[in-house]
Amino acid sequence: MPLLKVLILAIVQGLAELLPVSSSAHVVVAEKLLGLDPSSPEMTLVLVMLHTGTMFAVIFYFWAQWKRAYFATADAFKRFAIRAIWATGLTAVIGYPIIKIIEKTAFKGAPKAEIELLFSRLDLVAYALFAAGLIILWAGMKERAAETASTTAYDRSVTRSGDNVTFSQAGWMGAVQGLCMPFRGFSRSGATISAGLLTGANRERAERFSFALAVILTPPVIAVEAHRLLKASHEAAAAGMPINLHASLIASLLGMVFSFFAGLAALRWLSSWLENGRWYLFGIYCLVASCVVFYLHHIGY
Repeated sequence: MPLLKVLILAIVQGLAELLPVSSSAHVVVAEKLLGLDPSSPEMTLVLVMLHTGTMFAVIFYFWAQWKRAYFATADAFKRFAIRAIWATGLTAVIGYPIIKIIEKTAFKGAPKAEIELLFSRLDLVAYALFAAGLIILWAGMKERAAETASTTAYDRSVTRSGDNVTFSQAGWMGAVQGLCMPFRGFSRSGATISAGLLTGANRERAERFSFALAVILTPPVIAVEAHRLLKASHEAAAAGMPINLHASLIASLLGMVFSFFAGLAALRWLSSWLENGRWYLFGIYCLVASCVVFYLHHIGY
C-alpha cells in the first residue's frame, strides 16, 4: 500500500478517535474513496493497527487520570478491575453470538462466512451511524436536562462509587459495547459513553471508563485480525496468489505509528472542546454523516 494512503488513513483515524463519531466509519469511507477494500484481511488488520496507535495515544494522554482514579489505592484498583472484568465479559457474551448469527444468516450457503466481509458495505455503515446518532442524541438531551436540576442521579452515583462508574453502569456500558462489535459505524465510544450517561454516570467518569474498556478490548481484536490475515495468506498461497505479508505488516506498523502521533495532536486541541461542548451535537453529526455515507453508497462507492 502506498505510504501516502497509510498516512491519510492514520490522520483520519487520529482526528476521529477522540470524538464519538465512529473513527472506523470514517476510515472505511476514506478507504473506499482511496480505492481500497475495507473487507480484505490486509485492510482489516491495518484498521485494527490504526486503532492500536490511537489507543497508545489515549493511554499516554489519560494515564494521569487513570492513575488517580483507578490505581491510587488497592481498593480503587479492585473496584475498577471488578467493573472492567464485568463489562468486558458482557461485551464478549453479547457481541460474539451476534457476530456468529450475522455470519450464519448473511452468508448462508457461502463457503466463507466472516463478519469482516461486510465492512465494505457503506449502506450498513450508514445505518450504524444513524443508530449511534440516535443514542448519542438521546443521552445528550438527558444530560442537558440533568444539568438544570439541583440534585441529580449523577451526584448520587459519585458518592456511591468514588471515581468509578457504578457496577450497574459498567454493565450497561459493556453490554452496549458488545452491540457495537459487529458494526462499523456504530461508534463504540459514543454508544458506551451515552449508555453511561443514560444510566446516571457523569461525563468524566463515563469517558474515562469507556476509553479504559477500549484499551482492554484492543489486544484480542488485534490477535483475531492477525490470525485472519495469516489464514487468508495460506489460502491465497494454496491458490497460487500469495499475499505479501511483509508489505501488509509494514503498512500496519506504519499506520500505527502515524495514528499515534495524529491522535496525540488531535487530543491536545480536541479534548478541551469535547469537555466544553454539548454531547447532543455529536448525535446530530452522526445523523448527518449517515446521510452522506448512504449517498456515497448510492453513487457506487
